[in-house]
Amino acid sequence: MKWLVYIVKCSDNSLYTGITNNLPRRVWLHNNKLGAKSLRGKVPVKLVFKEIYKDQKDAAKREREIKSWSRKKKIELIAGGAEEGFTLSKPSLRRAASSTVEQLPLKQ
Repeated sequence: MKWLVYIVKCSDNSLYTGITNNLPRRVWLHNNKLGAKSLRGKVPVKLVFKEIYKDQKDAAKREREIKSWSRKKKIELIAGGAEEGFTLSKPSLRRAASSTVEQLPLKQ
């Protein structure tokens, strides 16, 4: 089963990072105030980034890594900063064999 790490942009412009094995359902839950309690006052949310992993363990590791980052670093990841010389930490480099990255446009 594939697992996804995702970032959504909230109505207050904050960013939320999570993991799921059903992304459309998870975004729907967030937007209907049935997902993470911290997002209930920040809907609607919009998906701006996702990465696909082969298992939950790898996705959870990546989620923890991204959650520890500054907003600036998350925005650079969303915008494709890694391809433009932005240096990711070593765990991110190790994930390359087990993940697929899809960047979505972040409109500010």
